[in-house]
Amino acid sequence: MDTAELIKKVRKIEIKIRRLSRNLFTGGYHSAFKGRGMSSSEVRQYQFGDDIRAIDWNVTARTGEPHIKIFEEEREITVMLLVDISGSSFFGTTGQYKQELLTEICALLAFSADSNNDKVGLLLFSEGIDLFISPKKGRQHTLRIIRELLNVQEADRGTNLGAAFQYVRNVLKKRSVCFVLSDFMGENYDAAMRTMALRHDCVGIHCWDPRERKLPDVGLLRVRDAESGNHKWLDTTDPVLRSHYQEQFDDNRARAETIFRKAGADFLSLQITDSYASMLLHFLKKGRV
Repeated sequence: MDTAELIKKVRKIEIKIRRLSRNLFTGGYHSAFKGRGMSSSEVRQYQFGDDIRAIDWNVTARTGEPHIKIFEEEREITVMLLVDISGSSFFGTTGQYKQELLTEICALLAFSADSNNDKVGLLLFSEGIDLFISPKKGRQHTLRIIRELLNVQEADRGTNLGAAFQYVRNVLKKRSVCFVLSDFMGENYDAAMRTMALRHDCVGIHCWDPRERKLPDVGLLRVRDAESGNHKWLDTTDPVLRSHYQEQFDDNRARAETIFRKAGADFLSLQITDSYASMLLHFLKKGRV
């Protein structure tokens, strides 16, 4: 994509998302995140019902009794956007790639953070870490994040969620709100998810296309794995095959949600045709973040 085309796309998405971000900011963002930026001021003994994520393990080890950190509110929040740019994110059968939807959601969250004078950062990942932008404030920084998202090129790339979670755990020292935007077509990331969620408040946003769940009955169909590049033939007239295809999708989505919930994190599943702005606003208004 040349510079002129990229600038035009950035301007187009800014115009579209600015209005939505004002609605999100006034309707849900501020109340959902109020008090999420916290710093530890002192400790006390653990009491029944306390959040185990607040346990101070150093003091617990020294005293032999469980202690938790007492937090005080900080005025600013750090929002971190972890975006999956693996090959499967460039799938779409409704006129839009999943990656384009993820870009719009990121722009919405980034502009809302900017409206609240919060820091926002970006991590693009696939098989490894493709790009990391440290959290900062300001409109120009927000526009840079959008430019990087718009400039991602389609390629045969796998997914390593665990590596992304571990990277964030290592580089972000301040407690942050981490949005993970992905189709979660990865394996063995539950331990890394739990570790990241011990330090940060996490939200998984699962993005999917309807054809990833429901295979049409169209006869013999040649399909391609977007992450490996491998091809195979499927007989879509087989009802057992179509049923198994749907079960695999439902199992993957359920597994991802279970991993997030067990880690104490939140999870929202969005079909590419959904009204993501209203769903995200409703999600925040419920106080799920």
